[in-house]
Amino acid sequence: MRVPPVHSTFTTNRHQFVSTPSLVRVGSRALFRPLSSAVVSDGRKGETTSLLPQNSQQQMAVRSFQTSAVSRDIDTAAKFIGAGAATVGVAGSGAGIGTVFGSLIIGYARNPSLKQQLFSYAILGFALSEAMGLFCLMVAFLILFAIKQVLCRRCHSPQDSSELKKHKRTNVQLKRERSPCQPVLKHFDLEYSQDLGHLWTSAREVLLNPPSWQYGVMLNRFTAVSNIAQTLKSQGFFSVLLQTEISSLLCRKPPPESFLKQPGENGSMLSAECFSDDSNLPSDGGSQCLRSEPPQSPLLHCYIHPYPLRFPSQAHRPGCLKQYYLLNVASLLPVLALQVKDGENILDLCSAPGGKSIAIMQSCNPALLCCNEPDPHRRDWLVKTLQSFLPSSLNSCVTVSAEDGRYFGQSEPAKYDKVLVDAPCSNDRSWLYSAGGLQAEKRLRERTMLPVLQTQLLKSALSAVRPGGTVVYSTCTLSRAENCSVVEAALKGCPEAELQDLWEELAVPFSQHFCFRPSQHDDSRRGILVVPHPGKTWGPMFLSRIRRKM
Repeated sequence: MRVPPVHSTFTTNRHQFVSTPSLVRVGSRALFRPLSSAVVSDGRKGETTSLLPQNSQQQMAVRSFQTSAVSRDIDTAAKFIGAGAATVGVAGSGAGIGTVFGSLIIGYARNPSLKQQLFSYAILGFALSEAMGLFCLMVAFLILFAIKQVLCRRCHSPQDSSELKKHKRTNVQLKRERSPCQPVLKHFDLEYSQDLGHLWTSAREVLLNPPSWQYGVMLNRFTAVSNIAQTLKSQGFFSVLLQTEISSLLCRKPPPESFLKQPGENGSMLSAECFSDDSNLPSDGGSQCLRSEPPQSPLLHCYIHPYPLRFPSQAHRPGCLKQYYLLNVASLLPVLALQVKDGENILDLCSAPGGKSIAIMQSCNPALLCCNEPDPHRRDWLVKTLQSFLPSSLNSCVTVSAEDGRYFGQSEPAKYDKVLVDAPCSNDRSWLYSAGGLQAEKRLRERTMLPVLQTQLLKSALSAVRPGGTVVYSTCTLSRAENCSVVEAALKGCPEAELQDLWEELAVPFSQHFCFRPSQHDDSRRGILVVPHPGKTWGPMFLSRIRRKM
């Protein structure tokens, strides 16, 4: 049964969602792919270094010494204030008694007959004076005690609470330290040690050490990024021109007319466009807003750091475009392999969360970019990502569809010039830490079924691409069953498809930044594999390019 697709500001009416709940579950990457390091996190706000126990003890000792010194100063001041208050109280009481005694003598000298009454009033005056003196002393000491308590709170409580919060944060960080799932790790050891040999040793070291993971910063050409680039350079980042010579030549055509339209002409992807040109990043890492500017010429600019330094992410703000996207730089290689050109029809078959779609838009000005994602939650995530990076003037050429990717080639055969299949896979980085116990066993069983789904998606992509067009298949796993075996299976059922070599085009130029599986390996002719390595922690990432013959 055909159900109309869920429409968003990106969705066109021409797509139909053909699926059942079970097919959506199988066809979606929600169960197989983790959250991208780029979005999100957001929700990530920048990494915080854990406090070492010895440093924490030293800081506590210093803080204890400082608070003890302040306490002694307060006690000394209290003693002086107390002594002064007691002196004032005694002096006041003595002055009262002296006044009463003097009045008694004067009254008796003037009228001796009133001696009895005068002595009665004198005794009453002495009592009242003494009572007032004692009352003054009591009030003085109460005020002194209150002042001391307030000062102690101000001097001690904020510091102590700050230390307590620091220790709480430290405990939370220690609790949040991810430990690998042993069943998954054992499975990886058995499988990857055979497929990769000594390369698995270095990859294992990287995967088991998340703080060593590196992140890249892809700039958004639809915003003003010159100041962001300066900030990155000042922090030790350097630019990696992820653009091959061929794709650079292909992207020198003038942009289509639709790219020069003013925002809002063909509907609104965003309620309002705002671009940033501030010289400093905001303290909260949020996206910034300024007036719109024409997009720069298509070129994929990315910055990386030699050490695992993470640049602060920008929060999603409706109406504002983000200036950069955080990601594993190896995920840009499939976009480069696709060799996108201006004016082409491009399909991102498994698009969510949208990082590669954004990279495609940074690389060219397509006539159409169709971003497909059947899962509704991931599709919402995809739309949010597109809204965060693309201006509304691109509404006419960027669409979102909700079809089951396995049948996309049947509904729109031979329509697209380029098709990217970033297939759902057993993401090694995520699976190693997100599974545990029974869930791990369930995922390992699901892993055996993934190649079937991936083969169906690749065959569908080969049907959707026009003769002479190109399909790029990619995953973020080291599994041969999900990589080379899938490519072999898809080629058997598609005689008009032919593999293209990527070694000279991508592996050789970028070998200084990525660790590739050696070309002598038997599987290298089916695709290239980026293996995480200390100092080059990008990946895992497999990619293969297939051309449909004319």
